[in-house]
Amino acid sequence: MMERARKILQDVFGYQEFRLEQANIIKTLLSGEDVLALMPTGGGKSLCYQIPALVREGTGIVISPLIALMQDQVAALHQLGVKAAYLNSTLSFDQIRQVENALLNGRLDLLYVAPERLMTADMLRLLDRAKLALFAIDEAHCVSQWGHDFRPEYKQLSILHERYPGVPRIALTATADARTRDEIITELGLDGAAQFISSFDRPNICYHIHEGDNHRQALWRFLAKHHPHDAGVVYCMSRRKTEEIAGWLCEMGRKALPYHAGLPAEVRQQHQDRFLREDGLIIVATIAFGMGIDKPDVRFVAHLNLPKSIEAYYQETGRAGRDGAPASAWMSYGMRDVILLRQMVEDSPGSELFKRVMHAKLEALLGLCDTASCRRQVLLAYFGEELTKPCGNCDNCLNPPEQFDAAEAAQKALSCVYRTGQRFGANYVIDVLLGKQDERIKRFGHDRLSTFGIGSDIPQSEWKSIFRQLVLQGFLISDVEGHGSLVLTEKARPLLRGEQKLMLRKRKRKKGLKSERAAKTSTPVRQVELSPADEPLFEALRALRLKLARQQNVPPYVIFHDSALMQLAMIRPKTASDLLLVNGIGEKKVSAYGEAFLAEIAKFPRR
Repeated sequence: MMERARKILQDVFGYQEFRLEQANIIKTLLSGEDVLALMPTGGGKSLCYQIPALVREGTGIVISPLIALMQDQVAALHQLGVKAAYLNSTLSFDQIRQVENALLNGRLDLLYVAPERLMTADMLRLLDRAKLALFAIDEAHCVSQWGHDFRPEYKQLSILHERYPGVPRIALTATADARTRDEIITELGLDGAAQFISSFDRPNICYHIHEGDNHRQALWRFLAKHHPHDAGVVYCMSRRKTEEIAGWLCEMGRKALPYHAGLPAEVRQQHQDRFLREDGLIIVATIAFGMGIDKPDVRFVAHLNLPKSIEAYYQETGRAGRDGAPASAWMSYGMRDVILLRQMVEDSPGSELFKRVMHAKLEALLGLCDTASCRRQVLLAYFGEELTKPCGNCDNCLNPPEQFDAAEAAQKALSCVYRTGQRFGANYVIDVLLGKQDERIKRFGHDRLSTFGIGSDIPQSEWKSIFRQLVLQGFLISDVEGHGSLVLTEKARPLLRGEQKLMLRKRKRKKGLKSERAAKTSTPVRQVELSPADEPLFEALRALRLKLARQQNVPPYVIFHDSALMQLAMIRPKTASDLLLVNGIGEKKVSAYGEAFLAEIAKFPRR
């Protein structure tokens, strides 16, 4: 069965070798076992269920949360000659009946459905009568109430195990910390599933985080320097701001469109379609945009506000550079974002435990912002992965921030946590350090502690940054189950005794744009460079691809990715067999497009 899987990989999908854990995941599914797979965006998650569905007898049922994702994947599979379909609200009654008949008659390799439709009695009765190869639960983090894309319908999917015990299941996601992984396993009944956790690292993405209030100017400098003509996504917190920023970018000479849930559905669809089909277009969006967007050549993702958590940040930035080429993740934030997000958590209808967890997630994100060390190391550590060396591809590596000797301040902070009984959160401990005259502090007698007021020489905002960095570096832990109290770790002992030095990031004092302008900018993101001799052919191939895409009303990348066009421009194949050597070009695409692309290449002989 694995030999057949490898042949499908090469002949249908046009890839010579499996990547990451793909081979092991596919082998496990082919043997009939369940799988939980965590793979980075762009890591080839779809192949992990598409290939087994083509090898196993029956139809693979893919549970997908968004209509856009279903339509995108089905269109791409049709280009490969795979018999795929979807069932959603965009279909007419007759079209739905045609898809259902194709399923029952064994004429479908893959069928995409939303969880809401899957759980209907009619759909379940339909599946009862069909031959099923597997169930693929995409974006499985949606099952977690602690996650950033919680969808209550996902919690009902445990019925699949009970109703179809002989059909293997695979749950896939790109973002899940340990708590979310545990919830996926529990809610979906995946206790016996094989777990495959690939590296979360996206080495092609350059991370840059900017603190300040002049978001627009900072964004424009970033775009002008690194991405003057590239397609990208700019995330904003509010609908009003998305429209303001989109309009401002257009005034500045860029093509930009807003996207948010308040726009009419047909406008959202139109803007999304343009983004998928046009080069150099910027979408300015709330988090309503992005999940399931399969556009591979998004060269940057920018945030003009803080996301809610590291998971959300990782998920959203992961939409850049899906093709593996260099891309940027840039964020600008201010303290107003922090205040607003904290208030949103407090105003939410969730339980006290839920609020503590969400506050802890926000603090972890702020720790990523505050860190003076490699951003990628901190980001990966959050997901339980260790990067032994600094990445060299984030702002802190490219342009190290100013640091200060924080050993004395850290000793004061840790000592105050200890003397207050390790029963309070950072805000309370900071109040004690500042010597705040507070009724609660007096009631506990903490105004008589030796640490009361010893930190009055440091502003409250800087103390918050110090505490976040102490948590981030493992000197303190936040006991979420115990009302968010800070607790010392063993790592804190040598620091308290004065046996260890500690350098922390120095917060910038707000002085308008002066400090930002004076700072060195990071090295520009380097795209894969074609030689001057290959550039004209590459542009001609892009024009041909666009013409073919418009004829079929599909996004250009569904025909060939930019990376495939670059390979074509560099190696200049002369025969259909030569085309098969290019990654992402299989037999179906050679049959459909080979003649046209070979003819175009022949117009550009090497000199």
